[in-house]
Amino acid sequence: QVQLVESGGGLVQAGGSLRLSCAPSVRTFNYYGLAWFRQAPGKERELVAFITGTFTTNYADSVKGRFTISRDYAKNTVYLQMDSLKPEDTAVYYCNAVRFGVPLWDWGQGTQVTVSS
Repeated sequence: QVQLVESGGGLVQAGGSLRLSCAPSVRTFNYYGLAWFRQAPGKERELVAFITGTFTTNYADSVKGRFTISRDYAKNTVYLQMDSLKPEDTAVYYCNAVRFGVPLWDWGQGTQVTVSS
């Protein structure tokens, strides 16, 4: 139904930065939040950052202070700025809309982030 295409991933050295983008195929609205998730090999998908329709943000403890989530209504895009990357950040990163803790749309393919030591 809704296409989610994440972009911006790549291979970086520890301490480097990446900016991920996701523009859903439908217009996003302020009555639900947008979130970034990640999944490392052999691990379950985990929530790393969340932003509400009024720009309140929450982060997983593992990324707090290093990652910044933002949303742009005009561009219909959610971003994840990742700084001070660590090897343990290596994962496939996914975006989705979230309301009351529930992902709203089918998962996209994600974008691979690989951080070398």
